[in-house]
Amino acid sequence: MNNFFLWWVLSAITGSPLLALLIVVALWFFFDRFTLGVLPDPFRIFGRLRRQWHWERVLRANSHDRQARYQLAETLLDRGKPEQAMHMLKPNLEAGDDDKNTLFVMASACLGAGHHEQGEKLLAHVEEMDPHFRLGETERVRGIARLKRGDAAGAQRAFESLVMVRNGSVEAKVLLAQALTLKGDDGAAALLKDKAWEDYLGAPRFMRRRERLWAWRARPSRPLIYAVLLAVGVILFATVVLPAFGSSPYLPDGSIDE
Repeated sequence: MNNFFLWWVLSAITGSPLLALLIVVALWFFFDRFTLGVLPDPFRIFGRLRRQWHWERVLRANSHDRQARYQLAETLLDRGKPEQAMHMLKPNLEAGDDDKNTLFVMASACLGAGHHEQGEKLLAHVEEMDPHFRLGETERVRGIARLKRGDAAGAQRAFESLVMVRNGSVEAKVLLAQALTLKGDDGAAALLKDKAWEDYLGAPRFMRRRERLWAWRARPSRPLIYAVLLAVGVILFATVVLPAFGSSPYLPDGSIDE
């Protein structure tokens, strides 16, 4: 409703509904870049596509290049295509690649594609090879997969281990709070979200930028407040500042209107 009202006001001021729509989209994009970071980043999307096209070209030239196959599978997984990533990486495992990075990507792809038992086994194998793999990344992936399929107790165990490894992580605490909420323990979840927000406020600037989305999930009222303030600011600009420019005694060519 706020977006429609903002578009309606800007349409009346600019006289162009299309221009008003572009202004609204641009405002929300810049607002998102400096706050939540929820909207897709076009530069990141293009970068992933460019990497995918590169490794596809390499594989067309040499279909036996297992490094290219691994890189392409990892890129497909990043793009949210776990089924394709799983099939892309399968020949590597059949050829004997059993390093922890390959197994982790395959485990993540299997879990994302719904092959939970296989994914869990592969994650356990990665942990056998390296108990501290990427500072608890196996527990994070395991917990998210369990959370998605409704296994609240299993997700809680995974995220509790993740919090122990990443004690200062806002994301880890919010994920654990989500598992507790799914389990029905709303009180403990609320306390954990409060702790996550306190950690966010006390974190260095680079960490706050990286974890801001998880912080807003801990305090969902904050982005709503900012959105209202942005809408009010734009409306005031459109109704007060722009008309003042329109009524200026100076014409566009620099002469004075007599």
